[in-house]
Amino acid sequence: MSKVVVGMSGGVDSSVAAYLLKEQGYDVIGVTMQIWQKEDTCSVEENGGCCGLSAVEDARRVAAALDIPYYVMNFRREFQTSVIDYFTDEYLNGRTPNPCIACNRYVKWEALLNRSLSIGAEYIATGHYARVEQLPNGRYTLKHSKTLTKDQTYALYNLTQEQLRRTLMPVGAYSKDEIRAIAERIGLLVADKPDSQDICFVPDGDYASFIEETVKKQTGQELPAGNFVSPGGHVLGKHKGIIHYTVGQRKGLGLSLGHPVFVLEIRLETNEVVIGTYEESLTRTVRADGLNFMSVEDLTEPKRVFAKIRYNHKGAWCTVEKSGDDEVTCHFEEPQRAVTPGQALVLYDGEYVLGGGTIL
Repeated sequence: MSKVVVGMSGGVDSSVAAYLLKEQGYDVIGVTMQIWQKEDTCSVEENGGCCGLSAVEDARRVAAALDIPYYVMNFRREFQTSVIDYFTDEYLNGRTPNPCIACNRYVKWEALLNRSLSIGAEYIATGHYARVEQLPNGRYTLKHSKTLTKDQTYALYNLTQEQLRRTLMPVGAYSKDEIRAIAERIGLLVADKPDSQDICFVPDGDYASFIEETVKKQTGQELPAGNFVSPGGHVLGKHKGIIHYTVGQRKGLGLSLGHPVFVLEIRLETNEVVIGTYEESLTRTVRADGLNFMSVEDLTEPKRVFAKIRYNHKGAWCTVEKSGDDEVTCHFEEPQRAVTPGQALVLYDGEYVLGGGTIL
């Protein structure tokens, strides 16, 4: 009987994942990853999400109902280094990070997999809406989940071959409604629990204040305001600090120029936020580095693929080609808006993830 460690967030998806794997005959162990940085009970309970005490208690109750062993494992150090520090540094460098992608790659997979292997498990499993498949060429890749509206392959594009080989994602074969129906049928208390939406370590959604407080604690300094400028350098107004803005942003700029304007670029060297029109926010060319390929070992020739430039992007057709040892360039067939440095570019070959990288 193969042993699998299921990452249990206290939500319905990971809870049903544990149930499905037990039904399939696996020796299932439930684990909740303790990643919240604060030690006091009140702050952890208040922040909730996937790392609060309420999540732990829900996961513990589900594990008891499923009659599987359950543990809480401390991953605070890994989460601080790989997610929170990365998140803060990216914004300070004028880029827009994706903390869920970093958490998936370095905490939920790398750290959890290593810990799980050390206790004799052969696999780890999660409640993500995606499917792992091994292709005829021997490569492991991700396949779209049953319903594209819940598909989470975008946030998992940078998992390694070894991580994919040891990953089970049973939820990907079901729709969300089917998962909730299973939870209801077997009497799980989390059957109707709402999905968590916010960045778990910024529960109020005010990421700029979080970064400002972090910087002030570390350096004692406050982040400087600067100028909004046109592409040609003409000053249009004052901004609150570059961490408050992301490429493509339209709302919350505090500018009244008589027509809609968008953030086109963040110039770190001069502390300027470049503002322009909708037409100026469009581009057909996207470059990315930090590549990770899934369905192929490498890209050897230009290829027409379907690509997403952010999680909620509907996707668009482009031709991708290598433009460096660790860089690709995509030429989109239709102009794309808000191509944002720091976000992921994920490439699809049919239903499968070809690979991806970080937008430059």
